[in-house]
Amino acid sequence: MTVIVFGSVTADLVFALPELPRPGHTVLGPGYRALPGGKGANQAVAAARDGARTIFVGAVGADAMADIALGGLRGAGVDLSRLATVRAPTACAAVCVGPDGGNQIAVGSGANLLASAQQIEDTMLRPGAVLLLQMEVPPAEVAVAVMRARARGARVILNLAPAAADLPRDILAALDLLVVNEHEAMMVARRLGTAPDAAAIRAALGTDVALTMGESGVTAATAAGLFRYPAFPVKPVDTTGAGDCWCGVLASALDRGLPLDAAMRRASAAAAIACTRPGAASAMPTGAETDALLARR
Repeated sequence: MTVIVFGSVTADLVFALPELPRPGHTVLGPGYRALPGGKGANQAVAAARDGARTIFVGAVGADAMADIALGGLRGAGVDLSRLATVRAPTACAAVCVGPDGGNQIAVGSGANLLASAQQIEDTMLRPGAVLLLQMEVPPAEVAVAVMRARARGARVILNLAPAAADLPRDILAALDLLVVNEHEAMMVARRLGTAPDAAAIRAALGTDVALTMGESGVTAATAAGLFRYPAFPVKPVDTTGAGDCWCGVLASALDRGLPLDAAMRRASAAAAIACTRPGAASAMPTGAETDALLARR
């Protein structure tokens, strides 16, 4: 079938630094790299490199940054026929990466704020399709896309990242799967008045929940029960795109018919590989690379 990714696309300026800056602190690094990024684009690249037919829906400006931002999507063979070019600058992110692979990221949203759910045709949201969303485009457009997909039978996955924007409870309850990290889980739980764990959030919403915890693995609360998946042990080089890789490969695996537990294990293997490489979209593994890691475990 098809994985449809509605989300952000960004030109990333990546700075490898001896330490991450503190407030009012300037840190000099040896250079920088200009790379494609944005949560939506990263997830689309991850899905496509894993083998899924992938359509990206988003917006860029008519500027030089667009070529950088779209490089990963084009290289992965993602369908860009629903991409809009708008009168706003292409989004740009400053990504500071410390020696342990940790990062700090600042984003100028630009054209991402003009991405519209109306770019997704009704015929795309048919049963069997997977719609993957994040929160770097307007929350109101995310909400519209969720409800349209739910009405037409598509499978809907929301990575609630970043979690600064609030979505109505009925939108979260309309999802097939909510993906959050520990910080995002705390914010959702506070809004719902429940504990910040996968089981409690699922009980409050009636929606399956995957709580990603970095090197501590993933906990998933589903209709079939509570599952825990350990992380694949690796020495991280850059964790910038790991969460996006996890979401994109999860969507790809579900699209090809894998059950949720097997899809999560595959996503965890792919994310582990991404952590061993610099960059975001450029770090996403191929399906063959993920297969090889899974075969060794």
